[in-house]
Amino acid sequence: MPKILELKDLRTHFFTQDGVVKAVDGVSFEMDEGEIIGIVGESGCGKSVTALSIMRLVANPPGRIVGGEVNFQGDDLLKLDESEMRKIRGNNIAMVFQEPMTSLNPVLTVGRQLTETIELHQGLSKSQANARAVELLAMVGIPDAPRRLKDYPHQFSGGMRQRVMIAMALSCNPKLIIADEPTTALDVTIQAQILELMQDLSSQTGTALIIITHNLGVVARYAKRVIVMYAGKIIETAKAVDIYGDPRHPYTWGLLNSVPRLDEARSERLEAIEGLPPNLGNLPDGCAFRSRCRFAIERCATDVPALDEVTPGHAAACWRSAELKDLVAAVR
Repeated sequence: MPKILELKDLRTHFFTQDGVVKAVDGVSFEMDEGEIIGIVGESGCGKSVTALSIMRLVANPPGRIVGGEVNFQGDDLLKLDESEMRKIRGNNIAMVFQEPMTSLNPVLTVGRQLTETIELHQGLSKSQANARAVELLAMVGIPDAPRRLKDYPHQFSGGMRQRVMIAMALSCNPKLIIADEPTTALDVTIQAQILELMQDLSSQTGTALIIITHNLGVVARYAKRVIVMYAGKIIETAKAVDIYGDPRHPYTWGLLNSVPRLDEARSERLEAIEGLPPNLGNLPDGCAFRSRCRFAIERCATDVPALDEVTPGHAAACWRSAELKDLVAAVR
């Protein structure tokens, strides 16, 4: 199966008065057509900047993509001029942002915001675009779609607004959708509905999907493969079943321990990861997670671990990845 997206050593830096912030520092991964992957990590680990870099939406200044490749269907997006990139955005690659109320224009009807994209990229007439908009709203589960096209964003609930954003993302039949924390502002019931909807639409349309979140529990059900990021780098990647069943990086293990489990007694306390993520403008020597890791050794203070394969299809950037299971068992 051909690769729909391939990132090679992507590096995005922010040039500030306090120094250079390496928000994305050598990220490489690939995904197949129709595949669903999850990118997880705490706030500030580089997830959203990676997504914005793929779309070439990093604010400049102060941000700039300083190196690497973003190959989409064989073409390096970083080499396209802005007019060519505008044809890609929305048409071939779409993005669902974290907060729909700030992403939707409050003074335009939902219908106009949907039809504008369709008319621009698909070349449909006004009546054809309107019919397509009705079809899209019905597809994402919004009842009475013809009437709701005339409503403004504030007349929709948070969950309905996010459904509108998904409809906009699907409007031009893109090959890839990037969902940047699409359920953060929603309650848990609506979260599940939105994620189920995105999974179903991905399987129906064959669209590849990247789900970006800080919550490993969110992607457990939906992603085929998981990428864990920390301090601008990928520190573990594997099939979802392997990430949850056999984590090989202490940070991944810590994230999993912070997710509530139904198979544990209610008296059990969640384990927090102590400390804070490092300053990306002044990273420490060695492993960036060292100061928060209970399994750190002397080598972690001097040498940066490479992202190496520990089992087929499972890679981790940790000097103790091979023995992590035994280390975890010893502290439980």
